[in-house]
Amino acid sequence: MATSANISLQSASNHLKKMITANILSVEKQGRHRYFKFANDEVAQVIESIASLIPLNKEYKKIKTPELNGFTYARTCYDHLAGNVGVRITNSLIENRIIEISKNNYKVTKFGKKWFSRIDLNIDITKLKKRSFAHQCLDWSERKHHIAGALGASLLEKMIEKDWIRKKSNSRELIITSKGKIELKNRLNLKI
Repeated sequence: MATSANISLQSASNHLKKMITANILSVEKQGRHRYFKFANDEVAQVIESIASLIPLNKEYKKIKTPELNGFTYARTCYDHLAGNVGVRITNSLIENRIIEISKNNYKVTKFGKKWFSRIDLNIDITKLKKRSFAHQCLDWSERKHHIAGALGASLLEKMIEKDWIRKKSNSRELIITSKGKIELKNRLNLKI
């Protein structure tokens, strides 16, 4: 960002701090990375309105998301599912009221506990693991969250065990099997 604005890193950092203080931006820390986003919908609407006043010219370059390929389509992020498929599964779990968002975490609903049980994933045992249960992890290629923590890892393990997903050798890339596509369609109404 500093390079694009032709300012020093320190100056960019100072401006970001001021925008956080003014409740224009919020920051999400993930490991050693910091991701900034609009603090709320109202700020986004104002920025969108202002942006619509700017005429596009030949020098305008839209920021592109990474091209969808095997790696950005489905991969591991540490020990959980990420990429386009990881985000879509997370969204489908939310839409089907299997999990719900609670601050920066996910919470399994009563219905969700039964749903996970039907795929042989015991939520009570998963909660006992000595780590975060289910938190949001920002996907770098999709710029949306997928499910991480003990639940995200256990879900990926279960999908591999049931041959819905296979690991590609010497890579973080994952392959969704024909069986996996059928199961995801039947269980989450998700067409992969």
